[in-house]
Amino acid sequence: MRKESPKDLSREEMLKYVEDLCKRWLAHDGFWFLEVEKEYGLRTAVELDREVWEKFTVVEAQRIMKFLGLEEGCGLDGLSLALKFRLYANINEQTVERPDKNTLVFTMNTCRVQEARKRKGLADFPCKSVGLVEYTKFAETLDKRIKTECLFCPPDEHPEGSFCRWRFFIE
Repeated sequence: MRKESPKDLSREEMLKYVEDLCKRWLAHDGFWFLEVEKEYGLRTAVELDREVWEKFTVVEAQRIMKFLGLEEGCGLDGLSLALKFRLYANINEQTVERPDKNTLVFTMNTCRVQEARKRKGLADFPCKSVGLVEYTKFAETLDKRIKTECLFCPPDEHPEGSFCRWRFFIE
């Protein structure tokens, strides 16, 4: 049966559609990056990517907060929830652990970007500098008290089954 608009989709079809939209977004991001890298080199592409993520991650956090009805200052519980609503969450496997009430540990177990590179025989994309801006700004948008620490992220070595791990905490 042909659908006339997303409003005609069943729940199952809507979930597949959301996943497909996230994949489209990631493909656009990847194509943009590759074109910048081809024209200006990896160093400049990473610098520009970092600047874009510094802005995008704040908008993404604000939109998630509005969607979920989260207030600024929502703490680690709010961050834990918001991480589940990021675009990446629909296409990557991730886990959140709470070793104590003042700490949240987020792990990206699968990463479509890194796995695509692995399939092509390429080294991990060195995304740590971008991730530091991305995760710090995302967390601070939800709650300015939240501090962010990278436990590992490419180009760092990482265990099999995990690409990056971030520790968020409130002192």
